[in-house]
Amino acid sequence: MAEPMRIRAQLKDGVTEVHVLMPHPMETGFRKDEAGRPIGAHYITDVQISLDGRTVLGATLSRAVSQDPLLYFRIQGGRADQTLRVDWIDTLGERRTDEAKIF
Repeated sequence: MAEPMRIRAQLKDGVTEVHVLMPHPMETGFRKDEAGRPIGAHYITDVQISLDGRTVLGATLSRAVSQDPLLYFRIQGGRADQTLRVDWIDTLGERRTDEAKIF
């Protein structure tokens, strides 16, 4: 299983600023290993972010995204102590879910 995501959600003047670091190799499938064998594609394809069960962001990623993607976005509203949940799935069917409270 992948490493936990690092999620920071901070409320400032009625706007919640969110940073999500998703540790993942994001392998394109175009590279080869030292022996010249192709390295299979392994990257995050879908991300869903919800705030107390309500979807606030959905994204489809591709092989063009770098290793350990960092998402930054802002949403209007939010309250301290609300739960932000981040879910992703990758090309191998692996999934990861992590949560953080807004502060």
